[in-house]
Amino acid sequence: YTTPTCTFCKMAKGFFKDNDVEFSEVDVAADQNKAKEMVDKSGQMGVPVIIVEHISASYVFLQIVSSNVVKILSMRDLSWIRSYKV
Repeated sequence: YTTPTCTFCKMAKGFFKDNDVEFSEVDVAADQNKAKEMVDKSGQMGVPVIIVEHISASYVFLQIVSSNVVKILSMRDLSWIRSYKV
């Protein structure tokens, strides 16, 4: 989940692009229903919120610099991940 003016959102998207990671972007500034969905999932209003969906679970990351998200996204075998939503 992102907004057009968020610097950290741009960094997250750049990280994904630089590492050839496919993702879908949800602009919460343009869609209030998606903004509510983001808050429901993350418990916060700040962006970016990064959701990594696994077949059996979803992982919510509030910072792209989180060691956990970097570790997961730097793995070369990402076949266990269904999709990314930023």
